[in-house]
Amino acid sequence: MKKGKILIIDDERSLLESFEMFLSEKGYIIECAINAQEGLNKSRLFRPDVIILDVRLPDMNGIDLIEKLKERQCPIIIITAFHDMETTIKAVKSGAFEYIPKPIDVEELENAIEKAFKSLDSSSDGAREISGTLENEYEEGRIIGKSKIMKEVFKAIGILSENRVTVLIEGETGTGKELIARAIHMHGPYKNEPFRAINCSAIVGTLLESELFGHERGSFTGAITTKKGKIELAGEGTVFFDEIGELPLELQPKLLRFLQEKEFERIGGERRIHSNARVIVATNRDLWQMVQDGLFREDLYYRLSVTTIKVPPLRERKSDIPLLVDYLLKKINYTLKKNIKKIEGHAISEMMKYDWPGNVRELENIITHAAINARSDVIPSELIIPLLGKKFFAKEQMAKKELTLQEIEKDYILKILENTRWHLGKACEILGISRPTLRQKLKDYGIAHQSRL
Repeated sequence: MKKGKILIIDDERSLLESFEMFLSEKGYIIECAINAQEGLNKSRLFRPDVIILDVRLPDMNGIDLIEKLKERQCPIIIITAFHDMETTIKAVKSGAFEYIPKPIDVEELENAIEKAFKSLDSSSDGAREISGTLENEYEEGRIIGKSKIMKEVFKAIGILSENRVTVLIEGETGTGKELIARAIHMHGPYKNEPFRAINCSAIVGTLLESELFGHERGSFTGAITTKKGKIELAGEGTVFFDEIGELPLELQPKLLRFLQEKEFERIGGERRIHSNARVIVATNRDLWQMVQDGLFREDLYYRLSVTTIKVPPLRERKSDIPLLVDYLLKKINYTLKKNIKKIEGHAISEMMKYDWPGNVRELENIITHAAINARSDVIPSELIIPLLGKKFFAKEQMAKKELTLQEIEKDYILKILENTRWHLGKACEILGISRPTLRQKLKDYGIAHQSRL
């Protein structure tokens, strides 16, 4: 049974003969060319589905030839004996689907060809696809979801944006709490006023107090000028306190006073400053439990929780994952200047089964990592599935203080090799390293396995 048409362009006649024999036996229709010009001519007449191209040809550089072959709109697999960093980067940037060094691992080549043909199938396994101009469709800061639980969040945003009541947003790390705070601000009557965000866990002590309330010149060492704080700079707008549970106990009375009186003083100042800034806070901790444990003021808790929005974790709205994938691909295409159209259906299915402890942030990190390593406009399953749970692996190993960085790296390499069934090409792709580098690491760490290097 014929599988499709492949054009091979290489100046080694013996290699052409070997490839033609091997791939013909696999059911492919093969045409060969000994130089770039012959390859161009045959690409127009033969109309191949996939092209295998050597980088070094007698009449033209293979990288330059890719530009002329792009009109064929088919995957191009680069093969070369010159696998230096510069050539690899040029091949990838030129749009090569895959890059395979000589001597050729036939298993790796066959897998690359199968993936290339699979990418041609627009219905590929029920993959999610984006249509239209991706860059123009991306809208920064959108909150994605059609699940019932997210519709309730959207309703709350609509209601709260019309007033200036203090809002407490609760949710796990990575659920998009700041996006919701910004949405409340941007849909309100004061949307043209500043939105000032501060992470209470990132700044400590006097510096945090200064960030919030400002300071007068000379009020402490290093205060060489007067500085306005976030609350003062917000004007009639919004101040967003992320990780409010990390606000030091000694600063909590000062924030409480501002919420009650709408007034504050800069560090070292005596003048009371009035502010109409709205306050929205977020936390991934149980604030009420912190109150019970004596770690958070009860009166401040009641002031902050006038109204509460609970942001659901991704595992409780898995039906939104396909929508999130579509949006994140648009975002990645926009920021990385890529043109990823879809993720293979099997990967989507596995993503729907995964519990996403890192929530939407973890989803974005995984898709971004896979998109960077993708060689076509389709992200294959093998670039996604091994990353599911990767965060836990790293976290679990880092918790063991006796492990060195080298030991952690060794364990991670072993995990990727096992996930890819010791396919070294796939392992290199996921690890983001070259095959010689992987060989050296296997040697350094004493890792041995029955596999072709």
